[in-house]
Amino acid sequence: MIVRVGEFQAAPGQAEALYQFLLSLAPYIQGSNGCLSYQVLRKEGEVNEFAVIERWDSVEHHQLSVKGFPPEQMQAAMPLFDAAPKGTYYRE
Repeated sequence: MIVRVGEFQAAPGQAEALYQFLLSLAPYIQGSNGCLSYQVLRKEGEVNEFAVIERWDSVEHHQLSVKGFPPEQMQAAMPLFDAAPKGTYYRE
């Protein structure tokens, strides 16, 4: 099992919209082959910063899920981001 930790920075005035977008991904991600869990967190004291914790059977399962996500939906969400998302894989 791997854990994917993603970090997200909202554009000014877009914190709630970005949060809702990240939450809206849950059905797609949780329905992806190999996904064990998906959680969206708000950073304490930083309204524009979020983390997403995902647990997967493997890095490959996560990458296949990302490749399968509709690109037009991701393009539509790009104005919500102040910086490119960051992500790292961890093992328990």
